[in-house]
Amino acid sequence: MYPLVYIARHGQTEWNAEHRLQGQADTDLNDFGREQATQNGRQLAGLIGKGEGFDFVASPMRRTRETMELMRAAMGLDPAAYRTDARLVEISFGDWQGFTFAELEERCPGSTDGRRASKWDFQPPGEGAESYEMLLERIKPWFEALRQPTVCVTHGGVMRCFFRLVAGLSKQEAAGLEIPQDRLLRLEGQSLEWL
Repeated sequence: MYPLVYIARHGQTEWNAEHRLQGQADTDLNDFGREQATQNGRQLAGLIGKGEGFDFVASPMRRTRETMELMRAAMGLDPAAYRTDARLVEISFGDWQGFTFAELEERCPGSTDGRRASKWDFQPPGEGAESYEMLLERIKPWFEALRQPTVCVTHGGVMRCFFRLVAGLSKQEAAGLEIPQDRLLRLEGQSLEWL
């Protein structure tokens, strides 16, 4: 059984808007993404007030840190009073980072076929590239160590792994999930719910 955890995906970036594979490229929020983060913070304040007793943790990437800081500011909290955990970093797309799927196909026709066939287990080319299964193994120890109420800001890929770990979604279901940037995900016990 897990403690109460509120999980937010970082707000939108220009690469999100352009459907570029971000992975571990350290991109920034755009103005719309900043609005999303602030709105998520307001919603969170309505749910937990000042968050007394909650651990606040974010992926160390710029887009997740800015999201956390905007959320905390909207809650009336010190924006900088949170910690980061490198295990919460997004999946690495290796050599594919920065490209759209259309651009990858244009450069190398058929290169994305393997991912379409088995998105969860596919590992892109390039040093450090990960499959979703590899990402799940990376974040699993963080997830299993949860002991106190937590607010977490992370990435879409990491959140897909949460659905596989908690809700038992199949690889195909988890890989195909749309992960919104303007909603909070609540984990309580063995239940995940979008708010």
